[in-house]
Amino acid sequence: MYKRISIALLSIALIGMLLIPTEESKGYELERRGENLIRFHVLANSDDPEDQQLKLKVRDKIIAAMEDELETSSGIEETRNILEKSLFTIEEAAEKEIIANGKDYKVSASLIEDTFPTRRYGGVVFPAGKYEALKVVIGEGEGQNWWCVMFPPLCFVDVKNGLTDERTQRELKAALTEEEYTLIYSSTNDGELPLQLKSKIVEVFKASKNQLSRLAASF
Repeated sequence: MYKRISIALLSIALIGMLLIPTEESKGYELERRGENLIRFHVLANSDDPEDQQLKLKVRDKIIAAMEDELETSSGIEETRNILEKSLFTIEEAAEKEIIANGKDYKVSASLIEDTFPTRRYGGVVFPAGKYEALKVVIGEGEGQNWWCVMFPPLCFVDVKNGLTDERTQRELKAALTEEEYTLIYSSTNDGELPLQLKSKIVEVFKASKNQLSRLAASF
């Protein structure tokens, strides 16, 4: 009887540990991703259809303003330097488009490390985590967002010609390390996500089960 009660209490304690996010599991969820990538992230003022349409117009203006310099960038460092020096130009282009559409929203542009959920981009899956990104916030920034990959320069392919997996694969393979490329790119079959993300909680659970078995055997 005592043995059963002890095992039950141990089980409850271990389940409780699994449900409470540890610093280690938080670090896993927010792991730094894409060392050789810069994403472009635009947040609309709100989810009002007019604001959402304005978000796309602002996106187009920024891409048009930066296209010549960024499409010919020799690497991520050059792209980063161009963006850092062009934040005011980006904000100015966005504000002009906003005013032209009869709005007076403020705009902020920054090159930061931002957190993204797992997202598909054509045939690519970008795992959740922290990525370097050019982040443009329109007004309150409470609406749905739009994003693309600014380095390698896939935004320009996406907006002008539609995203093509062949071009995406070629650009990413040239820019990324083999490990990064393997992480985010794979052929898709039957619409399934090609990337199998390993859950940290599964690892903890398996380890806890083994520990529980050893403890139970000692009684």
